[in-house]
Amino acid sequence: MTFTNSFSIETFDALVIGAGGAGMRSALQLTEHGHKIAMISKVFPTRSHTVAAQGGVNAALGNVTPDKWEWHMYDTIKGSDFLGDQDAIEFMCREASEIVRELEHFGVPFSRLDNGKVYQRAFGGQSQNYGEEQAHRTCAAADRTGHAILHSLYQQNLRLGTTFYDEFYAVDLLKNQDGEINGVLVMNIHDGEYKILQSPHILLATGGAGQVFRNNTNASINTGDGLGMVLRAGYPLQDMEFWQFHPTGVSGKGMLISEAVRGEGGKLRNALGEAFMEKYAPRVKDLASRDVVARAIAIEVNEGRGCGPDKDYVLLDISHIPNEIITERLPGIREISQTFLGIDPVKDPIHVYPTCHYMMGGIPTNISGQVVSPDKDGNQQPVKGLYAIGECACVSVHGANRLGGNSLLDIVVFGRKTALTIDEALKKTPAQHNQTLNLTPVVNRLNRWLNKAECGSNDTVVQIKKDLQLVMERGCGVFRDQPTMQKALEELEVIQERLENVCISDFSNVFNLERLSAYELENLVTIGYATVVSALARTESRGAHSRVDYTERNDDEWLKHTLYFQNNHTLTFKPVNLSPKHHEMIKPKPRVY
Repeated sequence: MTFTNSFSIETFDALVIGAGGAGMRSALQLTEHGHKIAMISKVFPTRSHTVAAQGGVNAALGNVTPDKWEWHMYDTIKGSDFLGDQDAIEFMCREASEIVRELEHFGVPFSRLDNGKVYQRAFGGQSQNYGEEQAHRTCAAADRTGHAILHSLYQQNLRLGTTFYDEFYAVDLLKNQDGEINGVLVMNIHDGEYKILQSPHILLATGGAGQVFRNNTNASINTGDGLGMVLRAGYPLQDMEFWQFHPTGVSGKGMLISEAVRGEGGKLRNALGEAFMEKYAPRVKDLASRDVVARAIAIEVNEGRGCGPDKDYVLLDISHIPNEIITERLPGIREISQTFLGIDPVKDPIHVYPTCHYMMGGIPTNISGQVVSPDKDGNQQPVKGLYAIGECACVSVHGANRLGGNSLLDIVVFGRKTALTIDEALKKTPAQHNQTLNLTPVVNRLNRWLNKAECGSNDTVVQIKKDLQLVMERGCGVFRDQPTMQKALEELEVIQERLENVCISDFSNVFNLERLSAYELENLVTIGYATVVSALARTESRGAHSRVDYTERNDDEWLKHTLYFQNNHTLTFKPVNLSPKHHEMIKPKPRVY
């Protein structure tokens, strides 16, 4: 068996790859405007990872405490450790209130206050009046907000008749004879058959890549497929050194314990029973920004104040919170604790430790959702026909550290905005499907794997993935330094060599999940390289990138984004977009809570 350049072709006005909240919101807008859209998802859509988002979505509604979008913008820029692009952050925060009201009209069952308004809870790093007092800004549907949003958007897409390719895997982007993105090769996971979906507008909404780390809150599907496709197409990834380690993952297992727990009054305690966040963030304590809390927990454990027989976790105590509040606002968290720890948090504290949660970096885009890449003069130019939104994208509204509640906002704000961008392009130039596609690169890739069906290696895709995750956890965890990252880079070279030589079972088998795992592993290895190379270059501590050998933030040299290219692991840079009209209010300064 050998793959050739012969595949069946279907054509669409636009393709949306990924059926999470970002992709759903875009597809809804495009279908509503009368375009022929296809959504490609490697799982059934309501199993997309947006379903796991717990705490809420930020918007300055002012339902509980006075609020303004300008305060939300300030908190987001400060939370990003001043690496976020301020034009994009302003746009997101301005749009937030309308977006939440729109979600409400789509059917999202937000929790309610006694007066009937949407309930808003306190989250870390959020303030009133530019840092003076705690804000209640996070609109919540109990502790299952992402689940509620995803299901509501899916139902709306079904109502309008969006075309779904459920359990299809996007293998690679395809270019036409002019070198422009014009299609994607997909594999039907059920039968292993390939086909081409062709369109002049390809929107990547493929989510994060937390599976590159051993302990993570991410679903097994989060393998950075969109990022791998972009790198192979010759475009860069941005700010890949910045990975958020959520402070409160279930110890030893990784499942998320939402920031909503601390927003409702939960306290972190060490083995001495101390509410230790008072030492690290004396004003806001447990509601400091996520990177601050994650480092505090790691320090407590590293200095011997951890809990349990191995002293390797801390305690999240909610026993003082009334039972009715836990039942109403934190039912899912209680269930997770009971299921995975055998602990009822009403009576006993939850065992928690930082775990990889969110990728701040990703595919560089502008506010319109267009993927951008530097030209020969270093100027950022849109890549014709290619777009990215959600966690796979880096617009950049999260900078070096994301605030809780901003990820769900990001996906719906830029999901809608990017759909409007594509809609305008289709109005000007209707989709043409007479392009000849260059299939040689992807056919060569498929045949390279096909040739691995028979070889002498006893290595496996599963074992290589486990070893990769361990390399990344040791080399690019909560705290980093040059020797450990350099060792990780050397170990990645061994991982890459093993990947080149690994065997997989008969490539022609129907429902061959090992084939899918091999494709995913290719993407994870490229993301590992992007992370380590970028992290080694950034000789400062900023947000989630915390180096023990460069402990201070260095705005003189590093107020800029990294751009990683797969070819020869090349790095280039571009400046952070600062807002001239807000500059005095939000110019970089020491970040304390």
